[in-house]
Amino acid sequence: MSFKAILTISDAEEHAKELKGEAETTAKERLAEAESAGRQAVDAAADKAAVELKELQAKADDKAKAEAGELSATTENKKASLRARAEDRIDKAAELVVERIVNS
Repeated sequence: MSFKAILTISDAEEHAKELKGEAETTAKERLAEAESAGRQAVDAAADKAAVELKELQAKADDKAKAEAGELSATTENKKASLRARAEDRIDKAAELVVERIVNS
């Protein structure tokens, strides 16, 4: 082999090493950028999920309060109805007791 050919091969190898180093540096930079973007995306998704969770909790609380209010009103109506029937029956029971005592 001639000296010129050896120099050409040596230059080519040196150039290949430089290109490989640049490629590795570029790959590391892109990897770091991708990891950073991924972390930011995960953080943004977590923040969004937290906001949505708070909204859903607020809606659930409001719905529960409304249902509790409705249940309370229904219960009060039933209670009043039962009380009215009980009071009517107490009067009838008292009349029966008095009637039995008087008739005995």
